[in-house]
Amino acid sequence: MSEFDDLVAIVTGGASGIGAATAALLSQRGARVAVLDRDVEAVGDGMFAVPCDITDTQAVDAAVEATVQQFGALDIVINNAGIGAAGDIAGNDDDEWHRVLDVNVVGLARVSRAALPHLRRSGHAAIVNTCSVAAVVGIPNRVLYSASKGAVAALTLAMAADHVADGIRVNAVTPGTADTPWVARLLNQAEDPKAAAAALQRRQPMGRLVTADEVAQAIVYLASPLSASTTGTLLAVDGGMSGLRVS
Repeated sequence: MSEFDDLVAIVTGGASGIGAATAALLSQRGARVAVLDRDVEAVGDGMFAVPCDITDTQAVDAAVEATVQQFGALDIVINNAGIGAAGDIAGNDDDEWHRVLDVNVVGLARVSRAALPHLRRSGHAAIVNTCSVAAVVGIPNRVLYSASKGAVAALTLAMAADHVADGIRVNAVTPGTADTPWVARLLNQAEDPKAAAAALQRRQPMGRLVTADEVAQAIVYLASPLSASTTGTLLAVDGGMSGLRVS
């Protein structure tokens, strides 16, 4: 038996990277998991795969409703879907700003808004947002991404305050640079991928990238009914990047 037995969880962006690791761990721990992603071909067996673009309000509403129809309830929302962006303040045009914020910030709001009536009926309601160390540490050439994740951090705290009386806990993880497909694509685009990888590793005091499984463990901890007194928390999984100065 697990504390997640019979609980229903949605994981957005759950077909790869941190989302896939989180969906798999929740499933292993007994949760019934719906994975919402634009491409669900890679979703693991035993999970409910729902094609969904979180920039489309109607698609989000339909995906949440399909999950509730499938399982009869909704207890946990993992807002993990997100996209990256590189560049300084002049490095992205207005369209790119709108695109990234629409996914990383408004997408989170769409999913949470659609889930809210169902979460209010749950005895173990939890929302966990995937934020980033970029929300709390200045990182070169990540202005747009940092702005979007700063908004996620602020949203998390505001949502936690709004819904604590509803019995809905809201928390976030702030990962450091993680070994995910998006980071791999970013490194492959560098002039010297090996040098770029080494620089990312050095940036974190532990000297390596965070793994998707490590972030998933933190997300599942925050989602667990055993963490019933934890809300309004930003949990760092960043190899010491936000808190340590070792040189």
